[in-house]
Amino acid sequence: MIFDQAAVREQAVERFLRYVKIDTQSDENSQTYPSTFKQFDLAKLLVEELKALGVNDANVDENCYVTATLPSTVSIAQPTIGFLAHLDTSNEVSGAHVKPRIIKNYRGGDIVVSRENAIVIKESENKDLARCIGDDIIISDGTTLLGADDKAGIAAIMTAVDYLTRHPEIPRGAVKIAFTPDEEIGKGVEFFDIKKFGADFAYTVDGGFTGELNNETFSADAAFIEIKGRDMHPGTAKDRMVNSIRAMAEVIVRLPAEMSPETTQNHEPYIHPQTLNGSVGASRMKILLRDFTDDGLARERKLLEEILDRVRPLYPKAIITLTIKPTYRNMLPELQKHSPVTARLEQAVKKAGITPLWMPIRGGTDGSVLTARGLPTPNIFTGGCNSHSLTEWQSVEALVKIAEVIVNIVGVAP
Repeated sequence: MIFDQAAVREQAVERFLRYVKIDTQSDENSQTYPSTFKQFDLAKLLVEELKALGVNDANVDENCYVTATLPSTVSIAQPTIGFLAHLDTSNEVSGAHVKPRIIKNYRGGDIVVSRENAIVIKESENKDLARCIGDDIIISDGTTLLGADDKAGIAAIMTAVDYLTRHPEIPRGAVKIAFTPDEEIGKGVEFFDIKKFGADFAYTVDGGFTGELNNETFSADAAFIEIKGRDMHPGTAKDRMVNSIRAMAEVIVRLPAEMSPETTQNHEPYIHPQTLNGSVGASRMKILLRDFTDDGLARERKLLEEILDRVRPLYPKAIITLTIKPTYRNMLPELQKHSPVTARLEQAVKKAGITPLWMPIRGGTDGSVLTARGLPTPNIFTGGCNSHSLTEWQSVEALVKIAEVIVNIVGVAP
């Protein structure tokens, strides 16, 4: 059966526009799970929509995990395949009151997102725009992110589910669906029950331009540097004040510029100071450590320790501590043991008329953790670009193509 792209295009766009208007930002400083309860707003809507499509076991649990099953349509044994996308959006840019706008029939050139705020998607900085001539492109109004990461993934999965329920004649094995919270803060599958989910293998739909597939991610740690100083009135501070801000500045200037995200690409590692809060009495900085190998992460940790060893003598009265928290690990070594999983994805992409391009993710997905826990889970593109920013944009053509790829993945050859 030939996939009917025209039939699903409008549905995919309508879903995407509906989902991005729901604020689902996660919060890394929260002590709850999920980190924000507004993620339930989208989760509950998805359950309602799944049930309306006839997926009767759709539900959302107390941890905000949405799960659902499409039963097999064939009598012969087939693997049970899972698809996942995450509910939350990044907290780096506001995700409240998103006002999406569609650029019809993009003809090339820069895209002005907000003239008032001088927010522009520059063609020179977005090489994939050249592949979107004639396509419709969705953007925000420049005051928020768009939310394509990862509501494009959700919209595509939901569109594929809709298509499969409308076409029971398509032979397929059982399909498992899951939408997870808190992926953006590295906790997306912290309480996810793989055994209960019941998939033999799975795919996240979470980022990358059309055709980009991922079986390799960064390995990631989060480093926290805390400096305790001594605060007092500056008029009487002589030989007594210990300014933690100045001490932290000494740390920052020693971070190697050649290992920053803005100077690295492909398989190059980075050390990224992400957040900083401080006063004279106490300062705290979060640093992202990224490398494609565990040995590389160890080298980054050692580099930070050496920097702190050089700063401590400059501020002997300050208390300087370093804490390292593991986040996720590269899924490549484990996925290499499951080549049929990636081969199936590659074949499905080719069937959709797309040239597959295996790319390392300079980041991570829920699949990184799931793979490490025994559920092989490579990643499928979404066609979204400039995630976590005011210039985020989404290809409409990609939304349709992802749905087609999902249908191809689960389809059984007659």
